[in-house]
Amino acid sequence: MSYQINLVNNLRKMKRKLLLPGLAVAAIVLTTASFFLGRQTAQNASLESHTQIDERQILYWQAPMNPTEIYDSPGKSSMGMDLVPVYANDEASVDDSSDERAIAYWRAPMDPTEIYDNPGKSRMGMDLIPVYADGESLGSGGTISIDPAMVQNMGLKSDLVQRLDFSRTIRTVGEVKYDEEKMFVISSKISGWIEKLHVNFVGEEIRAGDAVLEIYSPELVSTQKEYLLALKAFQRAQSSGKESTIRDAESFLKSSKQRLLLWDIGQEEIDLLEQSGEVFKTVVIRSPGVGIVISKNATEGAHIRVGANLFEVADLRTVWVHASFYENEAPWIREGQPVEMELSYLPGKTYNGRVSYVYPFLREEARDVHVRLVFSNPDLDLKPGMYANVLLEGKTIPGAIVVPTESIIRSGARSIAFVVRGEGKFEPRELKIGELGGPGNRFAHVLSGLLEGEEIVTSAQFMLDSESRLQEALQKILGDQSVTVTSISDEANVDPIEINSDDFPESTASDSAATQNHNHDS
Repeated sequence: MSYQINLVNNLRKMKRKLLLPGLAVAAIVLTTASFFLGRQTAQNASLESHTQIDERQILYWQAPMNPTEIYDSPGKSSMGMDLVPVYANDEASVDDSSDERAIAYWRAPMDPTEIYDNPGKSRMGMDLIPVYADGESLGSGGTISIDPAMVQNMGLKSDLVQRLDFSRTIRTVGEVKYDEEKMFVISSKISGWIEKLHVNFVGEEIRAGDAVLEIYSPELVSTQKEYLLALKAFQRAQSSGKESTIRDAESFLKSSKQRLLLWDIGQEEIDLLEQSGEVFKTVVIRSPGVGIVISKNATEGAHIRVGANLFEVADLRTVWVHASFYENEAPWIREGQPVEMELSYLPGKTYNGRVSYVYPFLREEARDVHVRLVFSNPDLDLKPGMYANVLLEGKTIPGAIVVPTESIIRSGARSIAFVVRGEGKFEPRELKIGELGGPGNRFAHVLSGLLEGEEIVTSAQFMLDSESRLQEALQKILGDQSVTVTSISDEANVDPIEINSDDFPESTASDSAATQNHNHDS
C-alpha cells in the first residue's frame, strides 16, 4: 500500500516539473507575439499617417533650428540639418487660432526679455513671436493660475509699468576746501634780513600790490648802485650824440633794471630810485594777488635764504567742496552738473554750485568715488574745513520704463517680476534692470522685459515665485517619466520603443519586468 502511495506522489512531482517550463515558454511566446502584433499595428498606423501627410500640400521647407530660414524645395539647412516641410492646412490652422486669441505682446525667439508691442524683427533679424493673453509662447516658465479667492487672501497688490523722465536725487556730505587754482606763495628770490613786516598774522586779507615786507640785502644795494651808474652813463651818452655809445649805454641800463625786476622789485621802487638818485637800504616786497594769508613763515629781523616761502595766500572768493559718492551712484554724476549745498550753522540758506571734476579712480579705504564741486563765496560764508550737506539731482533718462523696486525678485542670477494676466493668472517675466532712482528713489529702470501699461505684482510675489518654481519642477519630473522597454534580444535588431508605464496596468508592467529578468537570466 505504501509503495502505491509513493508511486502516485512521484508521478505528481514529475508532472509539476514538466508543467512549469511549459508555462514559462508559453508566456514568452505570448509576450513576443503581442509585442510584434502591437508593433505591426503601430507601423501600419504610421504608414497611414505618412500617406495622409504626403497627400497634403507643402507650402515651403524650413530649417528646424531657424523658422526664418525657408526654401522652396527639400534639402539641407545652413547648419546641415534636414529641412522640415510646412503644409498648407497647418499654416491655416495656426492662422485661425492666432486670429481668435488676443495677442498680449511680441517677443524675440532667442531672448524672452526682448519684447515689443508690435510685430516685426528682433535685434538678431528674426521674426518676433506672438505671446497671447492666455499665456502661451512664454519664455520664463509659463503662466501660473491661482484661485481668485486665494489671491484675495494673499493680500496681493499690483501697480502699472510707467514711462517717465527718470532721474535720481543723491544726498551726501562734503567738506569745504581751498580753491587750489587760486592759491599762491610769496617767497624770497634773494637772501637778506627782514627789516619790517607789513603782514603780521595768519588770516589777514591782502590785495594785489600791497606791501608784504621790507628786506635788506647787500646784493640789492649793489644792484641799485649799478643801476644808478648805468642811468648816468645813458644820460651822458645821449648828450654826446653818438649812436653806438647810446646803444651800449641803453643795453647796460636795461640789463640792470631787469635784474631788479627779476628779484620782485616793483616798478614803483625803481621809479623812486631814479627820482631820488640814492640807494635804499631796504626794498619792499609786494603781493602779486588778492587773498587770505593761510600760512606765515616770516619774522622781523630774521635772516632768510633764497627760495624761502614766507607767506601762503588763498583766494576764498571761490571754494572747492570735496564730496564722496557710492559706486552705484557714479553713473548719475557728470562734470558741469548743477548741485546744491546747505550748511548746518546757516539753516535755510542754499548755495548753488556745479560738479567741477570726477576723479577717475576709486578710493580704496572708503570704496567711494571722489567728486570735486565748485561754489562761489563772495561773502566768505563758506570757510575751509566746514562740513556741508550736498544735494545732487542726477542726470535725466528721458522716457524710461520704470517699476517699483518692491515688485522685483532678485535671485542673484536674474531678476523676475510677475505680470497680471487676469482671472487669477500671473506670468513670471525675466527683466534686465538698470539704475535705481525716480521719485523717492523707489523705482528701477527696466532695460528690457516689460511694456508700458502692463500690470505687475508689488506684494506677495514671493508666494507666486514659489508656486512658479513648483510647477516648473513638476513639469520637469512629469516630462522625464518614460522608460525604455526592450523585449527582444540584440540579435533581432529591433529598435527600442518608448512607452509610458502609466498607460499599462500594474500586472502588465510586472510581467514585462519578469520577462526582462527571465531573458537576462537565460
